Amino acid sequence: MGRTADYSKESCAVAATLEVIGDPWTLLVIRDAFNGVRRFEQWQERLGVARNVLAARLKTLVRHGVLEPQAYSERPPRHEYVLTRKGKELSAVLLTMHGWGTKHLYGEEGSGVTFTHKACGHELDARVACACCGEIVQPRDLEMHVREGRLTVAEVLAKDEAA
Repeated sequence: MGRTADYSKESCAVAATLEVIGDPWTLLVIRDAFNGVRRFEQWQERLGVARNVLAARLKTLVRHGVLEPQAYSERPPRHEYVLTRKGKELSAVLLTMHGWGTKHLYGEEGSGVTFTHKACGHELDARVACACCGEIVQPRDLEMHVREGRLTVAEVLAKDEAA
């Protein structure tokens, strides 16, 4: 399906994530799902993506448990797609990507889209924080440990699909 990379032999959570959400259009489908898009025709209209590509992306996201189809019409059979718990956990990824793109690509003009934290009323600046102590974490604050015998992406995704 036009994939340019094969991550199946990698033993890396980033590579495994790219296998699920790294195809062109996939993150925009997920972005729109967070913005209330649920039906095939809505995505097609908003994104202008080819029908076969959109169908393939939705099928992959359903297979990996990111979206869940829910019937809304029996005749003809039609489904809408809603984010699962697993899919909703991608919000931090999208917010971080949005923040990076706004800062490093749009610059001072901004992207024209901001997010406001409802609790305090301030504009959100997405950051990574330690779940234990709450401290904002920078790359220099991290130490990576690699365990022997890690599963490959192919093994992880086979296990994921069997679940």
